[in-house]
Amino acid sequence: MKILLTGAGGQIGHDLIGALVADGHEVVSTDLAPRPPSHAHAGGDWQRLDVTDAAGVQHLFTEVRPDLVFHLAAILSARGEQDPRLAYDVNQTGTWNVLEACRRAKVGRVIFTSSIAVFGPPPSGPLPDPTPDDVALHPTTMYGVTKVSGELLCAYYRSRYGIDCRGVRFPGLISAAMPGGGSSDYALFMYVDAVRKGSYEAFARADTRIPLMYMPDGVRALLELAFAKREKLTRTMYNIASFSPRADEIAASVRRVIPDAKFTYAPDPVRQGILDSWPKALDDAAARADWNWKPRFDLDAMTDDLIPRVRRMLDLGAILSH
Repeated sequence: MKILLTGAGGQIGHDLIGALVADGHEVVSTDLAPRPPSHAHAGGDWQRLDVTDAAGVQHLFTEVRPDLVFHLAAILSARGEQDPRLAYDVNQTGTWNVLEACRRAKVGRVIFTSSIAVFGPPPSGPLPDPTPDDVALHPTTMYGVTKVSGELLCAYYRSRYGIDCRGVRFPGLISAAMPGGGSSDYALFMYVDAVRKGSYEAFARADTRIPLMYMPDGVRALLELAFAKREKLTRTMYNIASFSPRADEIAASVRRVIPDAKFTYAPDPVRQGILDSWPKALDDAAARADWNWKPRFDLDAMTDDLIPRVRRMLDLGAILSH
């Protein structure tokens, strides 16, 4: 199968490319930036693409004629609050451009990556815990606003043009890669800085609790949804869940492996506000029922697998910088 990825230079793209190439697919990876050194071994073709350039997107999609598109390109929550216009252009206009190009190039299926950022505190009180798929969406960030719009655009293109657009609402994703500007980055920095410095001052409170997921589970969820039979799916967008630890529980898990690691907490008002607006846990019953979704990693299993990977990532970074 010929598969095209947008935003392939990010965290998800690194692992997803490798999985798709290993399964024998013809993969065309695209991003505005050059292929990162960490992606060099993943395989497949790499082409420059700015999703905000409608003509460029259309030209590439018409040329490649992919069977399946993974639309990953996005500006994340914290960075998006620093530059809302950029977030709007990439996340909103970019998604429109990709869906229009899919319509014109007759792409049959599109996988959209949404986020827990679509949720926010409703006027009537706190979000249900866990939060189900169908609640009123009140995002508090431009990232969240554009992800809600992306979800609605996917549903529109599905009903209006027959494009099989389906997607997941990701929790905060953790992988052996440097964080990319999301509000959940404190969780990954607990691992990265514990390894490289032996300490980390989190920008979140110790009692902060949000849904998280280890990247191997996240990539597997995308693949399972992408290749699920359409008649089994009852929704366009699905919550997917794994575990929801407090920040100090992540710290305790890290100290199982790095006993001397020290963690302190200095909440950043803006990012803490974003974190507090998100669900504490997600109800993913629909994903489990429709396409047999089930995570494989809990917090400690992630910690045991992730810390050696972070060490290798930092060692490689040190080598490449010399």
